[in-house]
Amino acid sequence: MANERTYPILPCRELDESIAFYETLGFRKTYRQIRPNPHAVVALEEIHIHLFGMEGFHPADSYGSVIIVVPDPDTLYQDLAARLRKSYGKLPVAGIPRILRPRKKYGTVRGFSIVDPGGNWLRIYKLGDTEEEDSAEKAEGLAQIIYVAARLGDARGDEALALKTLESGLARFIDAKPMELAKAHLYRAELAVRIKNYELARSSLIAANSLELTDEERTVLTEEFSHAAELVTQVQEEG
Repeated sequence: MANERTYPILPCRELDESIAFYETLGFRKTYRQIRPNPHAVVALEEIHIHLFGMEGFHPADSYGSVIIVVPDPDTLYQDLAARLRKSYGKLPVAGIPRILRPRKKYGTVRGFSIVDPGGNWLRIYKLGDTEEEDSAEKAEGLAQIIYVAARLGDARGDEALALKTLESGLARFIDAKPMELAKAHLYRAELAVRIKNYELARSSLIAANSLELTDEERTVLTEEFSHAAELVTQVQEEG
């Protein structure tokens, strides 16, 4: 057997709402029917997602999830994030729908997630990555805490528990390396925005900026600083 395909069928509350969201991401509608059951298909190159409408469905209660592997998740994220900024006037990182920036997930696996209007998680990973842990990169101390917090906040969607875990790590590892402290404060800023604790988001970004980092370290963290600053600026502009 060869050339097999498997397509997920994801629930949604309102079919046209979900179609419009995927079109915002650059997908195109390839099929839509109303009877006997509401059903549609959207496609972005080789990514095909089937949707079905369910009366009385609550997106917050959705268990829908699909793994999508792509050659370059970072470039795809930048494209999708730009499209969402243009459509929403900001980067949606809280509530439904939302997008979560790329991070290391487990072992060598790296990727990002999107939650669509149906509450379904699109988990986009890099093709060829594995879950086998690289012993040379095994995290310890605050770095391990950040990793666990990211698993809770990004993969599980439990921002409150992720923030609690991160706060505990920051209190425990106060003498961690500046690079690790910066990553922790920046992720705390992002989590704080997601749970609408805007004062904590601002103070976390200030804390990260106040650390004595080398030019090389700041260069490595450019994307993370930029992301946190964008989110804090968004909430400031919203008042």
